[in-house]
Order: sequence, then structure tokens, then C-alpha cells
Amino acid sequence: MLALSSCGDGEKTYPVRTYNMGERVQLGHIVYMVFETQWLTHMGEGAESRIPEHRFFLVRMSATNGAGEDVNIPSFSLAGDKGGSFPELSNGDGVPQWIGYLRRVKPADNAQGNALFDVPPAHYKLKVTDETGDKVAFIDIPLSFGAETPDIPTPGSEKK
Repeated sequence: MLALSSCGDGEKTYPVRTYNMGERVQLGHIVYMVFETQWLTHMGEGAESRIPEHRFFLVRMSATNGAGEDVNIPSFSLAGDKGGSFPELSNGDGVPQWIGYLRRVKPADNAQGNALFDVPPAHYKLKVTDETGDKVAFIDIPLSFGAETPDIPTPGSEKK
């Protein structure tokens, strides 16, 4: 009887939650945070220019390893409101501060930078998973084309 009762405990379901951009998301031993996004019509200049099929979408984020051993950070994807899943691109040529595609992170260290997607402009949710792929969460990314930079007073300027 004890053997039967212990079998059911192994299949606990993890609720899939949606977080807002800027919130701390912990899945297993990985802590994710999305800071900002940027849409680009191209990257680079002249013959070195990269042109997307739709638009390049950069998601600046970090993934921190809270485990006591090295962890592989799984690849990301975007989920659209109308369905469909868009995987991150594995080629980071021309991407400023590219987070990389194959990410092996040491304990208490992080992978930080821009993840790259080629998607039509729309509202998306970034799908992230724990190191095993068992736990999933979404990070809501509002559609925004403007860079949101706060007004920071320069030294010597007077505040009116």
C-alpha cells in the first residue's frame, strides 16, 4: 500500500504562470529577468547588413544560475496572441551584447544580454523553462516601438 501511495507524488504539476516584464521569475535553479526590448529593421551597414524576414526583436534579459553546479540555460521562444511559437535565432551576428545561443552558466553566475527573434511586430509572451524543461513560465512583453529611457539630470544642470 505504501508503494502505491508514493507513486502518485512523483507527478506533481507545476502551474504555468505569466509574469510582467521586469519581474523576477524563478524556475528550478534558474532566475530570469527581462529588462527591455527593441525592434530593428536591420542590423549592420552596407554589405555587412542583416535583413530580417519580418523584424528583428531583441529582448534584453538575464538568466542566473542558483544551482551548485553548471547549468545549461534552455533556448527561448515567443508565443503570439493569435497562436504560433517563434524560436530564438541561433545566429547572433551583429547583435549588440548577444546573450548567446548555447548558454552554460557556472553556479551563482549569469548569462546576460539580448536574445534575438525574427517576428512580425505584435504583442508576445517570452516562454522560459527550468534547466530540465519541466517547469514553464511566460513573461508578458507589451508591444512598444519606442526606447523607454528615463530623464536623468546631467551633472551641473538645475532641476526646475
